[in-house]
Amino acid sequence: MSDREGHLVELVDEAGQAHGETTVAAAHRPPGQLHRAFSVMLVAPDGQVLLQRRAAVKTRFPLRWANSCCGHPLPGESLAEAANRRLREELGAGPVELTEMGIHLYYAEDPTTGRVEFEYDHVLRGDFLPGAPLRPDPAEVAELRWVEPTALEADLDADPRAYAPWLRGVVGRLLRPGGPDAWPAAVTVPPATPPAGGVGTVAGTPADPGPAGPDVAAVPSGAPADEAPERSGGR
Repeated sequence: MSDREGHLVELVDEAGQAHGETTVAAAHRPPGQLHRAFSVMLVAPDGQVLLQRRAAVKTRFPLRWANSCCGHPLPGESLAEAANRRLREELGAGPVELTEMGIHLYYAEDPTTGRVEFEYDHVLRGDFLPGAPLRPDPAEVAELRWVEPTALEADLDADPRAYAPWLRGVVGRLLRPGGPDAWPAAVTVPPATPPAGGVGTVAGTPADPGPAGPDVAAVPSGAPADEAPERSGGR
């Protein structure tokens, strides 16, 4: 088991309220445990978004195209601190200002590895500055490419097995942050001055979505990733 598989994640209920913690490995073992996650999408000034192809050694959905960066905040860690940490570790990028575009709650099983994704995902947008360096870690990232988001939505329909199952929901929150299945409304939070270690932090992530949170359907039993239905409010 890799070091990251032993890291702790925050267990949450379907309203995003924390109620415990477990390891990454345990949370993704069937039937899965709902936990907090984030998906960062870096956006260029011309509107193109950065995709990464997940490395072959990934324990969940290896070699599939996904959003710029994903991860799990440690229990008690802010989303912005966690997201900028993973941007640095995976892409050699950041810190960046982040805007939360909504929540995507999803469930999917990886037919290749047998692992499960069951995540309360905070979709975060980061503006990518022209000329900013990218130094992807080959243990995390196999390839990078820039794509136009509406063209990406079309390709998700045409060739869904090329992509991680959460990407459709992430792109939907990015393009339609005020839609009925997005919670909360987009909130921009500026980065604080990076600490000496180099990871930026931000504040202001809503902690309590309350009764207006995601409309969550029952979790499908035994649905493989490419057949798991997209559900309102889900990652």
